[in-house]
Amino acid sequence: MDPESEVTFEFVPVIRQYRSGRVERLLPVDHVPPSVDAATGVASRDVVVNPATGTWARLYLPAPASPVGDESGRLPIMVYLHGGGLVAGSAADAPEHAFLNRLCARARVLGVSVEYRLAPEHPVPACYDDAWAALRWAAEGADPWLRDRGDRGRMFVVGYSAGGNVAHNVALRAGSEADALPRGARVRGLGLLHPYFLSAEKADGEHSWLRGKLEELWPFACGGRTAGLDDPRVNPVADGAPSLRRLGCDRVLVCLADDELRLRGKAYHDGLLGSGWAEGDAELLDSVGEDHQFFLREPPTATALLLMDRLAALLGAGENQQ
Repeated sequence: MDPESEVTFEFVPVIRQYRSGRVERLLPVDHVPPSVDAATGVASRDVVVNPATGTWARLYLPAPASPVGDESGRLPIMVYLHGGGLVAGSAADAPEHAFLNRLCARARVLGVSVEYRLAPEHPVPACYDDAWAALRWAAEGADPWLRDRGDRGRMFVVGYSAGGNVAHNVALRAGSEADALPRGARVRGLGLLHPYFLSAEKADGEHSWLRGKLEELWPFACGGRTAGLDDPRVNPVADGAPSLRRLGCDRVLVCLADDELRLRGKAYHDGLLGSGWAEGDAELLDSVGEDHQFFLREPPTATALLLMDRLAALLGAGENQQ
């Protein structure tokens, strides 16, 4: 068979790869440019984080709170990781861009939305390395917005879906490496929105076609270099995985939806409590009856607004603990 037409991996509607190595991304990305958002007043622009890898980020700066534009106070810094199964998606995708505008305006944070490298061209752990580089870059104040307006003592890492997986691994690294971040930088909180976690152990309701494709996606994204579905990078509560007490942050918010990742997200929250996290510092938001993308697709709904409120509360953590 022609290697240009022979399919070696397929997950419709996300990605397809051919024997020749050619990759066809099926998940549409509606690229939008940075701008000043008319609805929120949030300004955004794209900046290079690492020229060697091509990693870049879209920065988001809220409009001044004062009507005369006097903004002497510094803003918390939120590093955000988009979804897409580690193989698709973009920081420039319209729904993600709109969500960042709303969140940065609501929580008054300086956003750093990372365009990390995607598998299979760049297998895991490239995404983790890029997100970690972006966190350090932001903590170093490598851009004027970050240097002049950001508070590196109040940093947060937030990720949606596969980005939630990346966010967890970044927070774990922040807590596991001595002097991991520049002096004075501190990750205050971790927000996981419907995170992409798996397990080799199946529970009732985890036997669907979609569940099977999500399980196939993990070794595909790793280029085959993984211990499987109990690899601690995708199953943080597997036997032998690092303790969740080692997360380098003060608070965690885990958000669930009625999707194929729900049970593993709940297991993660249970793992937080089981490892010694206090209930007040390890929070759970269960959006019962909502699907995986509801807060991107239908932002005015009551459950989407509640999710935004809980995120804003997380991102306000540490405001009085300077």
